[in-house]
Amino acid sequence: MKRKRETAPAGAALSHTTTLRVRFSEVDSMSVVWHGEYVRYFEDGREAFGERYPGLGYLDIYASGYTAPIVALQVDYRRPLRIAERAEVETRYIPTEAAKICFEYTIRRASDGEVVATGSTTQVFVNTEGELELTAPQFFKEWKRRWNIK
Repeated sequence: MKRKRETAPAGAALSHTTTLRVRFSEVDSMSVVWHGEYVRYFEDGREAFGERYPGLGYLDIYASGYTAPIVALQVDYRRPLRIAERAEVETRYIPTEAAKICFEYTIRRASDGEVVATGSTTQVFVNTEGELELTAPQFFKEWKRRWNIK
């Protein structure tokens, strides 16, 4: 059954969609994507997002003197993806005044647009001394200003 495409929540400030193909190494013995691969698909989405909106990619953050580890991860599985299918990973930046990066994700089967998984991640900023930053780093404030995010 074909389902209606879901739209991005009103809270999303920026979004980007990237397409991937399910590889043999990502599936189990039933040719269904192993559940842990969806976390990797979220990362693929974040990397593509960082390329689309420069300044928030992993290397950009690192070059600014920080790392941004994930401290919260949530995945909801709805339908299976199978070997050789194509999937669209929509990555949405969710603005917050806190010193953290919040993303939401929707993964759809490209052939019919059916939602196969949704989720979210939260990343925090850690400086070169390994300390948690309680206020947003200057580079992050500048990135938000560049992309007109409040």
